[in-house]
Amino acid sequence: MTEIREAGAGTAERPGFDRRLLPPMLLGSVLNPVNSTIISVALVPIGRALGAPAAQTAWLVSALYLATALGQPVVGRLIDLFGPRRLFLLSTSLVGVAGVVGTLAPNLGVLIAARVLLGFGTCAGYPAAMALVRSEAERTGRDSPGGVLTALAVANQTVAVIGPLLGGLLIAAGGWRATFALNVPLAVAAVLLGLWRLPKPPAGEAPRRDGLVARLDLPGMGLFAATLLSLLLFLMNLHPRFWYLPVLTALAGAAFAVRELRAATPFIDLRVLGGNTPLLATYGRALVAYVVSYAFLYGFTQWTEEGYGLTPFHAGLVQIPMFLLAIGVSLVFGRRPGVRGKLLVGAVGQLVACAVMLTLGGTSPLWTLLLVALVFGIPQGLNNLALQNSVYVQADPERTASSAGLLRTFAYLGSMVASSATATSFGPRADTAGMHHLAWLMLGAGALFALLTCCDRSLGRTTTADAPTTA
Repeated sequence: MTEIREAGAGTAERPGFDRRLLPPMLLGSVLNPVNSTIISVALVPIGRALGAPAAQTAWLVSALYLATALGQPVVGRLIDLFGPRRLFLLSTSLVGVAGVVGTLAPNLGVLIAARVLLGFGTCAGYPAAMALVRSEAERTGRDSPGGVLTALAVANQTVAVIGPLLGGLLIAAGGWRATFALNVPLAVAAVLLGLWRLPKPPAGEAPRRDGLVARLDLPGMGLFAATLLSLLLFLMNLHPRFWYLPVLTALAGAAFAVRELRAATPFIDLRVLGGNTPLLATYGRALVAYVVSYAFLYGFTQWTEEGYGLTPFHAGLVQIPMFLLAIGVSLVFGRRPGVRGKLLVGAVGQLVACAVMLTLGGTSPLWTLLLVALVFGIPQGLNNLALQNSVYVQADPERTASSAGLLRTFAYLGSMVASSATATSFGPRADTAGMHHLAWLMLGAGALFALLTCCDRSLGRTTTADAPTTA
């Protein structure tokens, strides 16, 4: 594992990152992506088993990301206030409960509820990891976490490699319910690692409970939840008769902004965030980048099963080139400090891959599907890494966990847009015409990502390491 080293004339060598923290950090952070990638090959079998069209099974995707989008900044704020250990243990325990509910679910409604529980259960892993990176940097005096951040990115990519293939194997062995049962042993392992490795709060520094409600800003959290929920319902029901949903979104969003600007301890400090234009730009890039990423992950995978005729296992195999190349890209470029070059190359990769998707059809050679997946591996590796590193550098150090949670929130907003676009493009069946329609939408989002990257001059000043790192 990468260890950060600094050299200085006449300066004693300081302690390095405590690598005992890495196992719970890595496992906690991958609980969400493993559920994201496994469900991508399970949507069609679930729809067939429960008699649900693609427009309805899309809620299995959106439900998890809505819960996570709401929960990430909330849990991140709690971690900023109380430390990562308690929140990590509570959230990962909920993952096990969700696994049991999903395994036993009798219908699509209960299955969606299980995905909501999974969303909340996977909220703590990534903010806790980022908070631990920050606390270790303060302890060691080495604000150069490039190697650890790269390890987090590579762990997520590795799980993404395994996810579709593992999902296909589980479905072949035990049906789609086995993809939910997997969460039980993962949750047990995460809880045990958290109990064993995560640091306990120092004696005498237990969090004060007086004024807890004020510090948590429950009204702000409620308005934030109302804004996201009404937005998601609109995105999933794009029809004139639901005109009132965007109105509710605008009203709840305005009320949220007023509340946060007036609150003594806001849930999301809009005053600080509003003055941090580079961080806002990073969040905007994350949203559009993940529209493309998740539309490919779910939409393209559904098409390979229904429109092209692959089994869930073989649909998972098609995804492997993307994730393998993403891992290689992350390893090669992860220790380089700049982010602008990574984002520009990632933008070009998205545009090329979307353009190739427009050429595919039900009779296309299998190698062309593999080629699209391979090209998508470039932005998959570079964009994730660059966005993560940007937030670490640009965020207020005292709000590292909540800022990291917000990054995931914007990413999940992108996934909701992608899920809505997939449902709108496919309707009852994932056919080739629907896949082409989705590819045009992805191409538009990719072009916007490229524009946001090219116009952001602050990226030239964003670096993620002050000293060289060695593996």
